[in-house]
Formats: sequence, C-alpha cells, structure tokens
Amino acid sequence: MFFADRLEQLQQRQGDRTAIVFDGESISFSTLAERAWQVGRGLLEMGISHQQRVAHLARNSPEFFEIFFGAAASGLVTAGLNWRLAAPEIEQLLNYTGNEVLFVGRDFYAMVEAIEPNLKSVRHIIALDGGHERWPDYHAWRDAQAPRRPQVELRGDDDILLLYTSGTTGLPKGVELTNAGYSAVFDAFVNDDILAVDPEAVFINVMPLFHVGGINLTVLPLLRGAGFHLFPEFHPTQVLDTLEREGITNALFVPAMIQMLLQEPRVRARDYSRLQRIYYGASPISEAVLSEAVEVFGCDFMQLYGATENYGLVSKLPPEDHAPERNRLRSCGKPVAGAQVRIVDAAGNEVPTGEVGEILLHCAWTMKSYWQKPEATAETVIDGWYHTGDAACVDEAGYLYIKDRVKDMIITGGENVYPAEVENALHSHPEVADAAVIGVPDAKWGEAIKAVVVLTAGAKATEADIIAFARSRIAGFKVPKSIDFVDALPRNPSGKILRRELRAPYWSALERQVS
Repeated sequence: MFFADRLEQLQQRQGDRTAIVFDGESISFSTLAERAWQVGRGLLEMGISHQQRVAHLARNSPEFFEIFFGAAASGLVTAGLNWRLAAPEIEQLLNYTGNEVLFVGRDFYAMVEAIEPNLKSVRHIIALDGGHERWPDYHAWRDAQAPRRPQVELRGDDDILLLYTSGTTGLPKGVELTNAGYSAVFDAFVNDDILAVDPEAVFINVMPLFHVGGINLTVLPLLRGAGFHLFPEFHPTQVLDTLEREGITNALFVPAMIQMLLQEPRVRARDYSRLQRIYYGASPISEAVLSEAVEVFGCDFMQLYGATENYGLVSKLPPEDHAPERNRLRSCGKPVAGAQVRIVDAAGNEVPTGEVGEILLHCAWTMKSYWQKPEATAETVIDGWYHTGDAACVDEAGYLYIKDRVKDMIITGGENVYPAEVENALHSHPEVADAAVIGVPDAKWGEAIKAVVVLTAGAKATEADIIAFARSRIAGFKVPKSIDFVDALPRNPSGKILRRELRAPYWSALERQVS
C-alpha cells in the first residue's frame, strides 16, 4: 500500500482526529487529505507531467505535507531543499534536478528573486506565505481546486521523494526514493517495534523536512494514525514547554539537541510523565548525556542508524541496550528485520568477527538511484548491495560498531558535509594556494569542520577573512569553525591529500574516529 492510499484510509477512518498542530492551528486528517488532493489537482492542472519534480524551499510547516502527499498522489516527486544552503547552492540544485515548480516560503523570497533569472527549468514559483507581487499565493491557488483525490495510477517504482546529499566532488546528488521503497521501510519500522504506536501517540518534530530523519519520524507515525506537533526550527525552551503542556509521547532529536535541552535552565522543573520514547541518530550519545537525559525525561531511548540512500534505516539500538551495564552505548545496534549486513575488506571479502571493514547493506528499501548520476549509482549499489562508506566491526553478539568512514564525509550536528564542497569554496579565495578540510571532535556538534590552509606567497589573509569568504559561498553549517595555516599539505605519491594524517592528532585519544 502506497502513502497516498494510507492517507486516504485515515481520512475515511479517523478524519476528525488531529493530524498536525502548528502555530496554534489543529489540522485534522480529513483536512490534511483534502488539502493534499487539492495540491495534487493543482499541479496536474498546471500540466506538470508524470514524475516531474516539485521543489520545496521553506522552514517546517503543514504545507510541506500537503505538497508531499498531493504530489505523491499525482505521480509527482517532492524535492526537499535545505534552506540552510547559500543562494548559489540552491540555484545549483534546482538546475541539476530540473524542477518545474518551486514552492517557497517568505524567508526565502529575496533569495529566489536573486537567482530566478538563472533557473533553467522552473516554470512556476508559488509563494507559500502569499504577499508576493508576481508569484501566486499558495493558499488561494490550492483552494481553487476540488478536494478530491486525483485519479492517477501509481506504480511502485515511481519516485515520491528526492533528497539531496553532499557529493565527494563537491557536487550534489539527488537520492531517488520510491513508493515501493517507502512501503517497505514503513513495514520495517512497524514490524521491528521501532514504531509501536497507535492513534493515541503524540509526536513532536523539530527536525528539518529536507532530511530523511525529519521525514521518517513525521510521515511514518502520521500514517500509523498518530498526530504530531510541528515547529519551524529547534528552540530548547519551546520544545520542553511543549513536551510538558501537550503530553508528548515520542520525539526525535540528534544528540546535540538533547544536550542543549539538558542545558535549558528549567529543564528539571517540568513534567514529562507522558513521554515514552526519544529517538536519536546521526551520532552516538555519550554516557554522561544519556545518564542525565534518562534521569530528567524518564523515558526509553532508541538509536537509529542509516543514511538517505537506505531511507534512514540500517540498524537500531533498542531501549534495553541503553542500560549502562549492557556496555552497548558505543554501538549503533543490530540490523533491523529485513536488512542484511556484511562487513567486507577492500577486496569485497567478509572480515572475521571483530575486524574492521566497510558496511554493506541489502534490503528492500535501498534507493532507486542518484538522479542522473549512473556512474555514482553503480559505484554505490553493486549487485543489490549498498556500500555505506562507513567502516565498522561486528561483535560476537551481532552488534555494529562504527569506527571510521571509508569516505571523507563529515557529520556536524546531523548535517552531512563532504570536504570537497568546502575546499572548492576555499580555493576560490585569491590568497589560498591549497586547502584541506577535516572533521575534528566537538562536544556539542559531534564533529566540527576545520580547514588546513596554505596561503600564497606574501598573503596576509587571516582566519576571520577566510571564514567570512567561505560563508558568502556555502551554507553556514559547512563553513570551517577554525583554520590552521601550514606551509604544505601532506600528500601521497599520486598527490592525494592524506587526511588521516591531518585528523590523527585530534582523534588519537578516542576509540571511535568519527562522531
């Protein structure tokens, strides 16, 4: 059963129940479904053809779900854009994936106006918050359509979501996620007791909806009949007040968010008695933070490990394995039901228990492909096995332990960053002769981005100069937090930067070589 079918069932079975609460408005399942059908019909009325991509550039709001479900019901694809990106990056993504429609929030009107002349495929720009002199108002456009589900035949291999990941060359990759893939991962979440919820459950979401985690822990509970409170961004006091006031039962945070919640001055003064489970991912949680969080919130914790390419799900560390005496906190758990995992060496041979190799995954919810990147797809999915790029070992009990990355990706605060995209920006600086970017340990963000820079002869650029230069070209979360200046970068005989040598001084005292 596809997502549009599940939403239609909920419309019929529990249409009056609350699906989404946002900014004081409660939206029922029936209203959500009707608005989604209106969006789908509106897109088809525009002449948007089967499997065309519809882009969304805005902070979290209920309109995203109307667009997502409406597009999916019409055989179209929602492309979630990371609103933290800089204007040149947004322009690049829109041109790369050929989006014909762009829904944009008020905060980003000026950005889109600036890049609009350079957009090669966008034919329609719709203002989600209205008030634009040239672009149609979203609500007026939506409400002009009939609130009946579009009569479109849907297929399992139809894309319904396109999410962007960083590229090893600094260029983005669009990950194609399908009806069938999401049906399979929905079943995995339910059957493996990850999402053991009913319509009485109440979720909270502060995770961005351009991330697979933000999608999964809103859309999947929603399609189980549970409602959720949605916020545009993460603000600790607002989250804690909502946990208490609204009787939230389930939440998803990255460890950095949990740490910030615990630092809120009145965190221990509230009542969290209805809170049942906190999910977390992107990095492991420290024992000190977990111990305090369990004491304060008094609920179960579950870690989920995955990537966009596998719909965010490889393994889980269940609540019972978070007990300190189990000594499992450095693990990301065991593969979920339906997921086969192998640990292999560079030649593709399985390694013995306890030895480190790359994690390979085989399951029914692997991405279809990278959009228009057949070579990258062929390098990543080989004979049905997804090569994660994560180096890990498995203990005798079958628990996975991430040790390093085969690839150079940095994860900072839950955001994926490849060094190449930061280095490309740094190399544009007229006084930078060479640059390398690495991730270093950071107590708050898991990893912080550090640049190691060689200046041109006679250059006088400072750390602040180069950081400001980078900030004008790439998203803030990609900008180096610190810069080391050196005379030369370490390279192997073929000229490849030896990042491991640059990283070693910062990670040598830690068991795990990534966040």
